[in-house]
Amino acid sequence: MNETMVCAVGNVATQPVYRETASGPSARFRLAVTSRYWDREKGAWTDGHTNFFTVWANRQLAANAAASLSVGEPVVVQGRLKVRTELREGQQGWVSADIDAVAIGHDLARGTSAFKRTGRPEQAVAPDRSEPDWATRPGEAPEGTASVPQRRPEPAVLT
Repeated sequence: MNETMVCAVGNVATQPVYRETASGPSARFRLAVTSRYWDREKGAWTDGHTNFFTVWANRQLAANAAASLSVGEPVVVQGRLKVRTELREGQQGWVSADIDAVAIGHDLARGTSAFKRTGRPEQAVAPDRSEPDWATRPGEAPEGTASVPQRRPEPAVLT
């Protein structure tokens, strides 16, 4: 699969819109990514061009993004880049850039955030499947077996 994976750092530009669809929860919001550069003439940082992306999130990521993100917050988005060119009113050239998000998080270089794990749906109580205690004490045979001295296997020799 040849997909273009991107990591975009920017600000939430629109409030996330959450929808329950037939294929599961979905959320979208616009992300503003502005480049900054050092202007030698001014002796200061200057904002460059701003790119806008529509970020799409699905399933649990959609629910968590809708509950966690607000306009203006700095975020980091990782996902698949989808660029589309469409005709609008007879003119070609309308281009949209979407990111099908795999991960979204607050940019901790610019502030703090408190993580809160979401609860899982209730499931039926599963039987205890913990690992049995296979360890035996030195000189003790496992239950139901005779005490046989154990030998280390000889290393295999490949020819």
